[in-house]
Order: sequence, then structure tokens, then C-alpha cells
Amino acid sequence: MTELKNINANGLDFGYFEAGPADAPLALCLHGFPDTAHSWRHLLPALADAGYHAVAPFLRGYAPSGIPADGAYQAGAIAADANALHEAFGGDGDAVLIGHDWGAIATNGATASAPERWRRAVTMSVPPLGGVLADFFNYDYGQFKRSFYIFLFQTPLAEAGAAAHDMALIDGLWRDWSPGYQDAAEDIAHVKESLRDPAHLAAAIGYYRALFDPSRHVAAYAAEQEAITATGETPILYLHGTDDGCIGADVVQGAKDHLPAGSRMELVEGTGHFLHLEAPERINREVLAWLAG
Repeated sequence: MTELKNINANGLDFGYFEAGPADAPLALCLHGFPDTAHSWRHLLPALADAGYHAVAPFLRGYAPSGIPADGAYQAGAIAADANALHEAFGGDGDAVLIGHDWGAIATNGATASAPERWRRAVTMSVPPLGGVLADFFNYDYGQFKRSFYIFLFQTPLAEAGAAAHDMALIDGLWRDWSPGYQDAAEDIAHVKESLRDPAHLAAAIGYYRALFDPSRHVAAYAAEQEAITATGETPILYLHGTDDGCIGADVVQGAKDHLPAGSRMELVEGTGHFLHLEAPERINREVLAWLAG
């Protein structure tokens, strides 16, 4: 991975990695939970070789990025960050956006709220949120069980539970979500380093609390928040692992109905939630082919 750098956008300092020339079209890569910008280590150089300025920031609240003074962790705030980072890095209409997990949610919102900024996009492992929330109580018991951590994070026990036994919850989530990925130790270590400080761990949990509690929403991000569940204009490639232990492949069958016109959905055989780490060469090919289209 390249040297860690820092930039200010949307009133917040973001740590980031980059590859490729700064004057090339921007390719912004957004991670999710429990993850960090390190997980884009396979895709960044491939994007740079394809002629992009590839950038992977740590999301708001994930060290070394800052903790927002307004305490905003709603999905619309992350989408606003993506559009602000586009501005900060001098992006234009040829920029592309790639997001995994919470980064996928942010990608949907950023492209729907500012389609003129993003030519194409890729999302992974979390389908469009409009469909997810609408169907949430129609899921079977298996999906409810997989979603236990979301319910835990709504409680006052969340921080203590997530920190206990050297953050063993994070180890367990990676093991359950990507059961075929045997090399997660490095990635998990980076996550724990990023969230070890209680304030940063609380920030990561705050994303989930804001998901179901509108009282935690900040009005400044109202437009982006509304865009989170909208169907935008930017074509999106949606990738989902057939062995995903976070959101089952059976749950995402209707995702294509919530993607913009010209989009495509593909199930990636034999991969779990962190498919860009499990099958990096295949995912790189899929992403680059889509962006070249």
C-alpha cells in the first residue's frame, strides 16, 4: 500500500491511500464495516494501471480520519463526503465511484444526488438500501440471525460488546461473512487499529444507530439522505458473493429492480462478503471492464 496521506473535505480530515497520477480521472473507493481503506490494496494499483487516479479514504470516524463535530453518521453524510472528496481531488464528469458495504450505500447516495460528478459506479455486498429497508421484515429467520449485530448496535451494550476480548466480535464477523477467506488476519488487524480508540469504535457503531433513528440525522445532509433510497442515473455494476454470510445471496435477488437504467448485477460464485479480497483478480477484471464500458 502507498504512503498514507491526508486531505480535508466536507469540513473533515480524511486519511487516504492513492495510486496513479493526480491529473488522471478520479476513481474513489469507499470501504465499509468492519473494514478500512487497506482492503482496496489489490484494486488501487489495477485502477492506476488503467489510467485512473485511484483514491481510498478511511470513512468518517475511522482512524486516521477525523470524528465529525456534528456527530453525523447517517448514510447521507457519507454520500456527501464522497461528493466533497470528488471536489477536493479535482474530479470531473469522468470520475468513477466504487463502494463496498457502507461504501456501497454511500455510492448509491452520492451518484443519485450528484450524477454529473460520476460517470459509472460499482457497488459490492450491500444492495440498494431502498429495497433492503422495504423488505427488511420480509426476510426469513436465517437473515435475521445474520443481522444480529445490527440489533446489538442499537443498544447501550454495543460499545462494550464490540470491544470485549480484544474486539473478538470483529474476528467473528469476518469469519462468518467470508467463510472461505483464510487470509483475513492482516485486514482484521487494520480494522482493530482503526477502531481501537473508544471514540472511533463508537463512530463506527453510530452508522447503524443512525440507520433506524431519524433523530440522529443532521439536516445539512437531507438531500443526500433522500438520495440514499432513490434510483439514480449513473449506471452501476452490483457484485455480490454467493457465499456472503452477512447478507445472503437469496436476499439480493431483487436488487436489480432498484438499480439505475443501464446497470448490471452479478453474483460472484464462491465468494463471501469481502469478495474484492477473496478473489481480487476476478473482481479487478469485472470492475475495470465495467468502467471501460
